[in-house]
Amino acid sequence: MIVKLEIIPRAFSDKYAERVYQNGEEWNPLSCTCVKFTNHDHSEWCGKFGGFAKRVLLSQAKNMALVLTSDHLFQLELNTGNLTDIEDEPQYQNLAIAPNGDVILADYYNFQKFSSSINTKTPIESPIRMDNIDFKKWDGSKLEFTCEEILCWDRHLTMTYDSETNKIEIKDTPS
Repeated sequence: MIVKLEIIPRAFSDKYAERVYQNGEEWNPLSCTCVKFTNHDHSEWCGKFGGFAKRVLLSQAKNMALVLTSDHLFQLELNTGNLTDIEDEPQYQNLAIAPNGDVILADYYNFQKFSSSINTKTPIESPIRMDNIDFKKWDGSKLEFTCEEILCWDRHLTMTYDSETNKIEIKDTPS
């Protein structure tokens, strides 16, 4: 079972047994993300994913690992490391795991979440139109993030998303 994952430089990937994950496209080693996986028995292996590295996450509660690259969002099952779902050309800039194991995704403007599959995402409504969303930290069930309000570019806000109520609220407004 996978217990840890981290993006590593391609130069170090040859130290580990490798698995290549792709979506039927021709393999381009120039835009490749290497991720080192560590299993519960401390064995290590490397996955190679198409696209440039963005983020990786692990949700043991939901039995999944996520690898976000410039070209794809990959979802893997923790026990085997097998690919369970893939999304092509994602625009996500942020990923987070809620305390209950749900995955929170944000592109530049919108939030979404899912529990079991990237193919079953649910949008999360915001009280304002957001831009430049940047996740900061979890405080209990609340994810703090910053953003700008669309069409009010000088309005930089600190906001929270509550994973229990599924609500986004403004925390601090600029003075």
